[in-house]
Amino acid sequence: MRKIQLAISLVLLTALFNRLSAQDYKFGIGLRLSTGAPTLANSVSGKYFLNDRAAVEGLVSFAPRFGLGGLFEMHQLIGGVQSLNWFYGGGAYIGFADGKVYTGPTGIIGIDYKFDNAPINLSLDWKPELDISPAINFIPDAFALSVRFTLK
Repeated sequence: MRKIQLAISLVLLTALFNRLSAQDYKFGIGLRLSTGAPTLANSVSGKYFLNDRAAVEGLVSFAPRFGLGGLFEMHQLIGGVQSLNWFYGGGAYIGFADGKVYTGPTGIIGIDYKFDNAPINLSLDWKPELDISPAINFIPDAFALSVRFTLK
């Protein structure tokens, strides 16, 4: 938990001391480093913006389970700062481990920052999951830091 708090503090401080600009990327790809509990834990993350506010994010997770997931996200500015957004959304996932198939819905809420003079995007989020199969199981401790390389 301390690492998450430190990461949030660093992103906010960077946002305050860095010259900010409008979101200037359409697609970002990188790594999502997460707590180990959810099916979609440490993952490769790809985010594509459909318009100014709506994005889709795909996740491919390799540990502790192999999993695939998709999210639809809505982004909104924080205090009128163009490069700093908060976002929320939902989606679904499927995971495989120990001969079992894990499926269910997931939600997401977080903050997102795009550096002005570098093709780097950082996101901090909470993405709880609800396993529907093989048994009903709520996984609330799903916090992550994503670092993405951005393209126009």
